[in-house]
Amino acid sequence: MQRRLGTADAVVLGLAAMLGTGVFAVWGPAAAAAGPWLLVAVVLAGTVAACNAASTADLAVAHPESGGGYVYGRERIAPGAGRLAGVAFLAGKTSSAAAAAGVFGSYVLPSQPVAAAVVVIVAVTALNLAGVRWTARGAYALVGGTLAVLLLVVVSGLLGAGESVTPAAVPTTEAPGPVAGGPLGVFTAAGLLFFAFAGYARIATLGEEVRDPSRTLRRAIEVALAIAMATYLLVGVALIVGLGIDRLATETAPLVTLVDTGPSPSLGVLVRVGAAVAAGSALLSVLVGVSRTGLAMARRGELPGALAVVGRRGTPWRADLAGGAVAVVIALLAGPAAAIALSACSVLVYYAVINLAALRLPPEQRRWPMWTSWAGFVLCLALAVLLPVVQVAITALVLVAGWTLVTLLRDPGPPG
Repeated sequence: MQRRLGTADAVVLGLAAMLGTGVFAVWGPAAAAAGPWLLVAVVLAGTVAACNAASTADLAVAHPESGGGYVYGRERIAPGAGRLAGVAFLAGKTSSAAAAAGVFGSYVLPSQPVAAAVVVIVAVTALNLAGVRWTARGAYALVGGTLAVLLLVVVSGLLGAGESVTPAAVPTTEAPGPVAGGPLGVFTAAGLLFFAFAGYARIATLGEEVRDPSRTLRRAIEVALAIAMATYLLVGVALIVGLGIDRLATETAPLVTLVDTGPSPSLGVLVRVGAAVAAGSALLSVLVGVSRTGLAMARRGELPGALAVVGRRGTPWRADLAGGAVAVVIALLAGPAAAIALSACSVLVYYAVINLAALRLPPEQRRWPMWTSWAGFVLCLALAVLLPVVQVAITALVLVAGWTLVTLLRDPGPPG
């Protein structure tokens, strides 16, 4: 694949995945779980993300190729660990794509959200087939629009919060119900909020498409994560100041409600548009990451070899089509709430494998201390198991079934 992306391109592609569905969808259930400790949950989620980012950056430099955690687990631990990471990533990110499409449909066409979700998945898949350069250009516009909308939300919350006004009817999506509050509620909230941070995995899957991977991948992950962390803290503070923690915990579309209850409720339409833009941004980025991981697994015989074909435009077009098709199926079978819960738990398992793989790196290949990988490993498992029980059980079944299927169907020909 062609190395044509620079640091700025990689940062924007990561932000396109991070500043997407999560920031519009997880605040209500996170507030219900953490209560007044919501900002602590944000910091905890960001800390886990930072530890994961450190491990991911070091591994991405040591293995500058497409595939992310699948490659790292396979090369540093064992083929089975790589398969678990690959299955977790594919499950998590196709679920994330379906969630993003569902949020898009709910805001753009609330009367027919599922139909709109399917249409947007098909459209974004077509964009991905056009090549990474086009995807990166589109991400610049989408990220800029999302940041502008979030700035409006922050200003409304910090400066314009006024009397409580019953907001106009808005399209909403039910969020996954968190466990009861209390000390463990902070961890439950952090697990849900981690869904909003997890997009930097998209950067690691660009290993074969960036110029100077040893410099670009590390810098891009660090910069994208820092921007996302600052953004989420500002949004969290604005929501608490503007709505109060009790009301925030009951809102399914708190960003829209915050602007609707401010001095300029007509600006709420911009938030609705921004939600659609952010969902499209996340979908655009996530589906590319899914196809690159599928490409890496197909090259090693873990998935059908047909998915390893790279077309004339330099894109794994069959893997792009397969990822889009699976996202459509999930969007048809599950709503955004279920998709978000599955994605959060699956991606935490994925990063647990990455942190374990990073512990196998020799000292000369590590930029970050070993304790960051240990902390990331332990915290990922803790956040995953403390998510709502139903979602944890569903995720476990999906990962076990997926790992077993891939193991049974894999091509025994390739070494390892």
